[in-house]
Amino acid sequence: MGAGESADDFAAIENSQWYQKFMNQCPSGQLSLHEFKKILGLRDMNPQANMYVEQVFHIFDMNQDGFIDFLEFIAAINLVIRGKIDQKLKWYFKLYDADGNGCIDKKELLSIFTAIQAINGHTNMSAEEFTNMIFQKIDVNNDGELTLEEFINGVEKDKDLMELITKSFDLSNVLKVIQNGRRHSI
Repeated sequence: MGAGESADDFAAIENSQWYQKFMNQCPSGQLSLHEFKKILGLRDMNPQANMYVEQVFHIFDMNQDGFIDFLEFIAAINLVIRGKIDQKLKWYFKLYDADGNGCIDKKELLSIFTAIQAINGHTNMSAEEFTNMIFQKIDVNNDGELTLEEFINGVEKDKDLMELITKSFDLSNVLKVIQNGRRHSI
């Protein structure tokens, strides 16, 4: 930052740049699920991968109007770039909790991780191994469900688990696509 520029000035400039990029990608100012997939170059996905992308979209669509507007978009970017680890873990929990009941069961975790593998490519661990490992490490009361508290406490206490989860849900690719202004045809 130069002399006389505050952090607020810097943030305003950065947000202005993000706004220009968002509007270049989405001139209507309203990003639909179809446009979201198109911008990210996601096509011909299997049903589980499609479900995962839809879940991410719906979490970013905070007012649930079927579109991601600029404010929702910038909130998502701030989470990805500047979010504290507990904020990110809450977001991951929300993503895993597909039915929204406040708990993650093995079926939900298995389904989401399988979808992530379909999009990001396979990891050195199967979806079943990943799911069993998570539950073995952090399901404190062995009830087959993870509460938000169990999830956050368990992941924060295990450095390897934190790294694995963070890498699995890395959204930097989404930001790179938007930053570079790439548009893919479907």
